[in-house]
Amino acid sequence: MKDYDYIIAGGGSAGCVLASRLSEDKDTSVLLIEAGGGDRHPLYHIPAGFARMTKGIASWGWSTVPQKHMQDRVFWYTQAKVIGGGSTINAQVYIRGNAQDYDLWAQSGCSGWSYRDVLPYFKRAEGNSHFRDEFHGLDGPLGVSNPWATLPIAEAFLEAAGEAGLERNPDFNGARQEGVGFYQVTQKNGRRSSAATAYLKPALSRPNLAVRRDAEVLRVMVERNRALGIEVAAAGRREFLRAKREVILSCGTIGSPRLLMLSGLGPADHLKSLGITPVLDARSVGANLQDHLDLCAISECTGDHTYDKYGKPLWTAYAGVLYLLFRGGPAASSLFVTGGFAQVDENAAAPDMQFHLGFGSGIEAGIAKLKNAGVTLNSAYMRPRSRGTVRLASADPRTAPLIDPNYWADPHDREMSLRGLKLAREIMAKPALKRFVLAERVPGPEVRSDDELAAYACASAKTDHHPAGTCRMGIDDQAVVNPDLTFRGIKGLRVADASVMPNVITGNTNAATIMIAEKASDMIRGKKPLPAVSA
Repeated sequence: MKDYDYIIAGGGSAGCVLASRLSEDKDTSVLLIEAGGGDRHPLYHIPAGFARMTKGIASWGWSTVPQKHMQDRVFWYTQAKVIGGGSTINAQVYIRGNAQDYDLWAQSGCSGWSYRDVLPYFKRAEGNSHFRDEFHGLDGPLGVSNPWATLPIAEAFLEAAGEAGLERNPDFNGARQEGVGFYQVTQKNGRRSSAATAYLKPALSRPNLAVRRDAEVLRVMVERNRALGIEVAAAGRREFLRAKREVILSCGTIGSPRLLMLSGLGPADHLKSLGITPVLDARSVGANLQDHLDLCAISECTGDHTYDKYGKPLWTAYAGVLYLLFRGGPAASSLFVTGGFAQVDENAAAPDMQFHLGFGSGIEAGIAKLKNAGVTLNSAYMRPRSRGTVRLASADPRTAPLIDPNYWADPHDREMSLRGLKLAREIMAKPALKRFVLAERVPGPEVRSDDELAAYACASAKTDHHPAGTCRMGIDDQAVVNPDLTFRGIKGLRVADASVMPNVITGNTNAATIMIAEKASDMIRGKKPLPAVSA
């Protein structure tokens, strides 16, 4: 049995950060285990390659259970299965969330997680090529830049949003979040900057760091309320690996509770029903699932104002040549480079709706593809009250989990989602876009009433790929992990990924997941936290 000081289960955004930071201590041995493969394929590094990822590449291939509040619709649910995890296949939008998100975490008992506390870790991670102020880091591993290969329709969208009452905002991660503008993206020199390329690759030469891909962790071995190591399946055989200090789960919001339950750490009644002997009756494991639901307005363009034509083979080849020669053209675009935040709930204390403008139609799995050039405006309510679950369908690790985001279980979420969709439609109909937009095609001008819009959403909405909360941190009896991310009731076990978020943040979750891992690495190493800032 091979021994390591730390075993990290899951080589996604958080796992790559942890492997890099923990292996900085030369006398510490670290093993990173990833169920997926490597990221050598060019599509993982070309910004526009993400459009292929949501359609199944580098994914576990999971779906949700029928959503009972959305006409029993089953949603495709992309979860990354590749080194770098979500940071290798996402749209590269760099959003930290709203300052109030983290202050609410701290107010709920998660000491050390206020915005003042976490901002230094965002800055430590960030190598921003544009902003140089108190909100941003310049020398961090993660490349953050302004978007490449934008189009004139993006500027017209910003003007249209202004006509709808939304102000410009040059930096969503700065002094304020509300408004519209260009997103910054996790790119460097025109290439994707994933946690794998930014953190893990520079650390691979360290003799104290071992990385194993194509190896699935089957369970955490626990004895006398202590995590001893893991059982892993690779190349058709099983083996046991021992952790002398800690086992750290970074398998994501779906994967981490799944692995805990497969290890006997979860709701005892549920585990017994599947023939799994409970090791600890941790009733909240897999509960508190939150996700952002995406509703789209798709319009036909008056001409080739977006990148839709580049989906045809000849134009795809041309785009590839442009990228290889000049790092420009459609392939250099993450396709969702413009958007912003608005407030649709008059009682909200901060922005609660996010928009992403897509340079085309049918960009993501399940989204309608127009015959002619199109443009998509996504809207997603940021503060869902609905809570879902992750459960096991079987004791067999090869069986997909039961993922239930429980969308629209709370009627408030339905109302706010429809308000956001209406605002998206309003923006796309403004005069500033008339030169570019011929007419709305989806849901279409004939769909007007709330019931009609809700029916459209039930048939066409998608996940925004932002699940969180299934291993919630806190100090109450229902928390899964403590504020230091140690698992309650089991020694030598920690969880560090988006699953520990008490509430999903206001925006894309990748930057926050990297921040969580940065902060966790200091906790694990026993280092003093970075000094809180006043910004």
